[in-house]
Amino acid sequence: MLKGKGLKLLKIMKLTDKQKKSQDLLQKIISAAWDDASFKQELIDNPIDAIKKLTGETVKLPKGKRLIVKDQTDESLIYINIPAEPNMDDMELNEMQLEAVAGGAELPPWIIPTIPV
Repeated sequence: MLKGKGLKLLKIMKLTDKQKKSQDLLQKIISAAWDDASFKQELIDNPIDAIKKLTGETVKLPKGKRLIVKDQTDESLIYINIPAEPNMDDMELNEMQLEAVAGGAELPPWIIPTIPV
């Protein structure tokens, strides 16, 4: 359970309507893949078409980007996703975010996954 600074940061990080819609869509896709093996395979093979068929939504990728879906359901494996390095020069924080960072707030544990060591 989040308390103190972690809870304060979570309140700062409220999702926009667009982010909420994206999260809801992602949950629908994941749930369908868990429930339907043929949909999961279609999602892996052709994600854009599979998502449109399931949700009616058209995924709009930035120019030059591709969507890759990997099956990570094998519970005997731990997967590490290596994202692109963020461009910190273009990043801006609002006043509340700056205050939280300056105060030493920690990110909630679901944002930064832990690896058992």
